[in-house]
Amino acid sequence: MSTGNCYFDDLRNKPEVIDPAQDEELLEVSEHMNDATQIAVKPNLTVSSSVRELLECPVCLNAMYPPIHQCSNGHTICSGCKPRVHNRCPTCRHELGNIRCLALEKVAASLELPCKYQSFGCMGIYPYYSKLKHESQCSFRPYNCPYAGSECTVIGDIPYLVAHLKDDHKVDMHNGSTFNHRYVKSNPHEVENATWMLTVFSCFGQYFCLHFEAFQHGMAPVYIAFLRFMGDDNEAKNYSYSLEVGGNGRKMIWQGIPRSIRDGHRKVRDSFDGLIIQRNIALFFSGGDRKELKLRVTGRIWKEQ
Repeated sequence: MSTGNCYFDDLRNKPEVIDPAQDEELLEVSEHMNDATQIAVKPNLTVSSSVRELLECPVCLNAMYPPIHQCSNGHTICSGCKPRVHNRCPTCRHELGNIRCLALEKVAASLELPCKYQSFGCMGIYPYYSKLKHESQCSFRPYNCPYAGSECTVIGDIPYLVAHLKDDHKVDMHNGSTFNHRYVKSNPHEVENATWMLTVFSCFGQYFCLHFEAFQHGMAPVYIAFLRFMGDDNEAKNYSYSLEVGGNGRKMIWQGIPRSIRDGHRKVRDSFDGLIIQRNIALFFSGGDRKELKLRVTGRIWKEQ
């Protein structure tokens, strides 16, 4: 890994073996990491690419955070990758031992970097040791595609994902806050882990995704219907929805708060946060000889006052 900076090379080539319990320098870095005043957005600053390269782990290529390890020749590696290389330097194959690169850790503590979601609209500049936490919560971080029928890896903001769902996944798009859907399957006994087409609703200036699928709950096959909000959780809590399914003079009703698409589809499903219908009840609602699934799910979305 080329540094392009003799000063930092000199810092890295002076290994120091440290007892973490007695290291005052380490304490100073840790305190800087936890200083809440460092999280404030600051004017735009630039950091040379050579310094960023110094802080890049040669194995995983991610930014390194304390403890940063180094071999006797000064080559660095992150703490997560150290056990993966069996305590051998990936650059020169020397044993890594317990050498800490305090100098590089202190250099990192002095840096301020832009959020990696700058291209999505975040203009903040953050201390190196606060940047990772900010990015995990940044309101500009992109969303994952909410489509459940495949392992789609597309990410983007909400307008981009809405266009993606419509153009690439061909999902049903509806305007309005009420719905009446019919789900049919000729042989429901073959519907293990089956997923029906996602439906996207546009209302109140927002977008909502209606999911319906079958999966195995222990030994019992069940159906589940639930709604997800295309936005963050704090916004999702401003809305509620109800789902109703029935037949033969009986009905089941579910009322809840839509989950943000920040929560993955499988996470929501496996938490049973929706209308759960056991297969024998679903077939009872379907009527007839119970050999064909014919479920009508109705519902509405409303904004809480």
